[in-house]
Amino acid sequence: MIATETDILAAAERWRRDGRPVALATVIETWGSAPRPVGSHLVIDQEGNFLGSVSGGCVEGAVITEALEVIEAGQPRVIAFGVADATAWEVGLSCGGRIRIFLERID
Repeated sequence: MIATETDILAAAERWRRDGRPVALATVIETWGSAPRPVGSHLVIDQEGNFLGSVSGGCVEGAVITEALEVIEAGQPRVIAFGVADATAWEVGLSCGGRIRIFLERID
């Protein structure tokens, strides 16, 4: 079963209530072929546990790594992956599209 956006946001709230540091990743822009639409979420805790999806494949691994840094530093950031970027192929975004993701710590 795939988690719904409601499930993902409820998990973020529950994890915070349980005292777990949490980051939320949100797709804020897509262009061309992209695995997930704008508004898709991925919630990550400081242990690297996650729920949801913002892309697929190895892109999510890169987002989780960035999210752990956001949890630690507390500073939000925007990350982008696109077929024109050298990192796109490294993380598995070979679909020809581009995505931008907003990462924020949830306090």
